[in-house]
Amino acid sequence: MSIGRLPENEQRILDEMERALRRDRRLDRKLRTHRVSRRPDPAGVLARLASYRPRVRTVVFLLAVSAGLMVAGIVTSEPGVIWAFAALWPLTMFAAFRLMCRCCDG
Repeated sequence: MSIGRLPENEQRILDEMERALRRDRRLDRKLRTHRVSRRPDPAGVLARLASYRPRVRTVVFLLAVSAGLMVAGIVTSEPGVIWAFAALWPLTMFAAFRLMCRCCDG
């Protein structure tokens, strides 16, 4: 393998192939969607959150775990249990709200 520049005819063929691939819009769109970025796109995160569609069993599971943590936190007053409930409760409410919105739209 040579490290230097390609011969002129091979470089011309490679340039033609690159031009042909750049004109292919479907390929360009596929390549753009599969790019890996080092930091998350804030608009993409918000769009993904807005399109979140929880299942009924997921919401029921979150509600059951939240209720169990709430009862355990009240009974034991253990800080770890209370913090776990505090972290899980907003996620549960968000999932329940998105489920209700989905049910009301249909």
